[in-house]
Amino acid sequence: MIFDILIPARFASQRFPGKPLQNLTLPDGSQKPLIQLSYEAAQRVRGVRDIYVTTDDARIRDVANGFGAKVIMTSSDCQNGTERCAQAVEVAGLDADIYVNLQGDAPLTPNWFIEDLVQAMAADQDAQMATPVLRLDPTTYAHFADDRRNGRVGGTTAVFGHQNRALYFSKEIVPYVDPIQVANGAVIPVFHHVGVYAYRPKALRNYISWPLGRLEQLRFLENGQWVKCVEVEGKDRVFWELNNPEDVGRIENVLDQLV
Repeated sequence: MIFDILIPARFASQRFPGKPLQNLTLPDGSQKPLIQLSYEAAQRVRGVRDIYVTTDDARIRDVANGFGAKVIMTSSDCQNGTERCAQAVEVAGLDADIYVNLQGDAPLTPNWFIEDLVQAMAADQDAQMATPVLRLDPTTYAHFADDRRNGRVGGTTAVFGHQNRALYFSKEIVPYVDPIQVANGAVIPVFHHVGVYAYRPKALRNYISWPLGRLEQLRFLENGQWVKCVEVEGKDRVFWELNNPEDVGRIENVLDQLV
C-alpha cells in the first residue's frame, strides 16, 4: 500500500510554546531541533513514499526547509494534528492509500512502530483509523506517575477490547495499577498510546466534519468510528514524547539509541 508520513507541527503550543524548534543535545554534544529529529525518525521507516512537515508557522517552515524537508502550509485554525493532516492532504492534492500522522514531538518513535501500523491497516480493510499501543515498562510507568503527581498533562494511555478496538483513551493512568505491585516487578497492565495515527483518506474527510472532541483520538469514538489499536513491541527501546519542558532531559538521556 502507498503511504505518506505527515508531521504536524505548530509553534503556539499551550504547554510548551515553540516546542518543534526546541534544540536537543545529541550524545556527541551537537544539537538538533525537535522537528528535525522527528523527521529523521520518519526517514528510517521502510516503504514510505513521501514525508511532509505540515505547519502554519513560517519559522518552522524555514527550519524544515533548511534540513531538506518538504513542507505543506496549513491554517492556524487547525485544532489538532489530525485536522492539520486532513487539510494538508487537501491542499497538496495527495493521493496515498494511507496517511500516517507522526507527531512532531516524537523523535524516539522506532521505525517498526509505523511499519507494523501500516501492515495492520493493510491486513484489515475495515479499519479506517489505527494507532499503536505499547505496554508500559517500569521506566515509562514512572514517567507517567511523576507527571500525575506534579499536575502535568503528559502521555496518554489506552484501553481496548475485542479485536483490539479502542474503548477509551485517557491522560490518566488507566486501568489503575497498584504502585507496590509495579515496584515488586509485576507485569503492568497499562498501555501507552503512542502518538502516531494511520488513516484512510475517508477517515480524514469525515474527521473534519465532526465537532471538536475531548481528545484528538476520542473524536473518532465519540462519532461512532471504531479505532484499531495495534500492539507494538519496545524491543528494549525507551519511548516517550516531548510533551512538557521536563521531557527534554528524559529524551536527551536516551538519544543514543537513535544512532
